Amino acid sequence: MKSHSTQRIRHIVSGEVRETTQELLAEEPLSIRVQGNPYTVVMRTPGDEIAHVAGFCLGEGIVDAVADFGTLAFCDEDVNVVTVTLTPERSERVPEILDRRGFISQTSCGICGKELIDDLRQVTSTVDASPVAFEVVSNALDALGTHQPLREITRASHAAALAHGSGEILSVAEDAGRHNALDKAVGKLFLQDSLGEARFLVLSSRISYEMVQKAARAGIAIIAAVSRPTALAVELAEGLGITLCSLARGEGLFVYTHPHRIQTQSPE
Repeated sequence: MKSHSTQRIRHIVSGEVRETTQELLAEEPLSIRVQGNPYTVVMRTPGDEIAHVAGFCLGEGIVDAVADFGTLAFCDEDVNVVTVTLTPERSERVPEILDRRGFISQTSCGICGKELIDDLRQVTSTVDASPVAFEVVSNALDALGTHQPLREITRASHAAALAHGSGEILSVAEDAGRHNALDKAVGKLFLQDSLGEARFLVLSSRISYEMVQKAARAGIAIIAAVSRPTALAVELAEGLGITLCSLARGEGLFVYTHPHRIQTQSPE
């Protein structure tokens, strides 16, 4: 299954009609089954399905460690269906999450920031508090486009990248959905047992509350994005001790929460 396809289109310029082709980003359903039951269906760009589901399960609170998986595999080689089984010990610890279906991916009416913070704290460990240099974060944001080959082809994909404190990109993923891109990027490191090396997250999209939740579950303390956060994302990040920042028009960064993690001068 391809991540993009060629489409014949018409290009109208100053009343003149031209025939041309364009590469369009693919989008297909991915069914995630947990413990033999349907858990959710997400629309995603094909690719990195196993990493995608691993990151999704971590973000949902279904697992805390790779060892919590009993199995994680395609269903009869169908790349549109991934099945997850948990170890008996893990399944006994998270029955309420399995019953709730969509702890993060689907929200209920009347949800508020305080409820989210209280809920998420039950399944989130303390994030790393070490600062990262302003130049490192700023440069990573500026360079994100160089890690987006699908965007270069289709002009339609979102990207998420996890980086070391030095700025080295450890994992990157693209997808039609920003949540999917983050799940894929997280899942790659999670399956390699190297998620702890990541110090900050770079996003091509705005920062919504779900992105803050997923970062918190992954232990990421700094989120930097091309676009600004929502008000609820700021409230949630403030309560969870996560630093949010976005590109400022012209130059620099806007920092919304816990600015002490963005180091603006060399430590003495």
